[in-house]
Amino acid sequence: MLGIGSRYYIPALGNIYAKLDSYMLPLLRIALGAILIPHGCQKLFGWFGGMGFAKFSGLFDQLGYRPGAFWVAVVALTELVGGLMLIFGAFTRLAALGVVIFMINAVWFTSAKGFFWTAGGMEFSLLLLVVALVFMIKGGGEYSVDQKLSKEL
Repeated sequence: MLGIGSRYYIPALGNIYAKLDSYMLPLLRIALGAILIPHGCQKLFGWFGGMGFAKFSGLFDQLGYRPGAFWVAVVALTELVGGLMLIFGAFTRLAALGVVIFMINAVWFTSAKGFFWTAGGMEFSLLLLVVALVFMIKGGGEYSVDQKLSKEL
């Protein structure tokens, strides 16, 4: 039987890993939400250098997502409200499902430009898809509203 830390290249770090373990999924959940929220604000309000609702609606219409205003609202609310739900760990699986669906489309859309995000490719969308998939399967975990309510969808 292996003792704590004996599996690690630097065994002295084993206790640190054990102490921090319960914080890692919440940290990832909060990071995902914090990445999504500003994107929703760009679309809805034009914040953070975004084009705002009207211009994004026109862009979505041009891209073939009609009616543009409907799809901008769906995407922006998925990012903004879903991001907030993820940060707080409230209805985490439902929020993550919305992000998974949205990111499947984003991966498909950005894949035409290749893999690397520096060229507008799918790399970033793929990462967000996989992270959201983790929360869709695992739920909010520790330090979440879902856990405090003892509820999971």
